[in-house]
Amino acid sequence: MALTKVERRIRIKRRIRKVIFGTAERPRLSVFRSNTQISAQLIDDNARKTLVSASSLCKEIAEKKCNKTEQAQLLGAMLAEKAKAAGITAVVFDRNGYLYHGRVKALADAARNGGLNF
Repeated sequence: MALTKVERRIRIKRRIRKVIFGTAERPRLSVFRSNTQISAQLIDDNARKTLVSASSLCKEIAEKKCNKTEQAQLLGAMLAEKAKAAGITAVVFDRNGYLYHGRVKALADAARNGGLNF
């Protein structure tokens, strides 16, 4: 029987998470994408804590009238600024089972341009 889209994403996510692990020096950049919003977190898996987070629901991004890909770009730049302020320069990218194109790719590219290494 064929998998649904969500079941397929969950399988891919489990396969990725076997390998990817975030530490305090190099946290995991986890991306969540819904139909309308996108959010990202820098997570220390050793301490099980979120170090930095940002979402398209933030006031700075939400009040700008732009499409979802542009929101993802703004979010990536904002996340990079917050990470620099927290003293984080290197991360491990976790696409969370989503395909690496569109909004996920836009967020990653903007975070790289903002100074994050992954």
